[in-house]
Amino acid sequence: MFDANSYKSKMSKTIDVFSKELSSLRTGRANSSMLDIIKVDVYGQKMPINQLGTITTPEPRSIIIQVWDINNVPLIDASIKKSELGLNPQIDGQLIRLPIPDLSEERRIEMKKIVKSMGEKCKVSIRNIRRDGNDELKRLLKSKDISEDEEKKFEKVIQECTDNNVKLVDDKVISKEKEIMTI
Repeated sequence: MFDANSYKSKMSKTIDVFSKELSSLRTGRANSSMLDIIKVDVYGQKMPINQLGTITTPEPRSIIIQVWDINNVPLIDASIKKSELGLNPQIDGQLIRLPIPDLSEERRIEMKKIVKSMGEKCKVSIRNIRRDGNDELKRLLKSKDISEDEEKKFEKVIQECTDNNVKLVDDKVISKEKEIMTI
């Protein structure tokens, strides 16, 4: 039997990942989740910064990373500089200070493009999940496990879920773009 809820769950997880990616984008305020997308190559593997030190935001315009192992400071510094965040770390022993500059108009436009691109990738993932569901329905119909009426009913359910999630992505993109332009 076909389980539409598993496809709804996959789409929901895709939205969750997209939301997490959006929160990691640098807007006007310092936010420790901005560093979530940065991975540092230490101990033979790629690790997130929050597993290598304590991240705090003492002020709205700065992030401080208290690195636990002083040998990792230059590696974290290099990873931050290579990222698309446009931040310039200042090293003070085991402390890394990240001042968050105001967004320039050029950077705002660039950020809007990044948000749109992330939204499109998320929508493609959602549509791929829909395609997988429809393929499974066709396979079940071919093997006579479901009737044509059941196939049409489940296709409609998957399409409605897809439409709702695509609209949700569009709403999140618009909201993030407004946030970027008002900061």
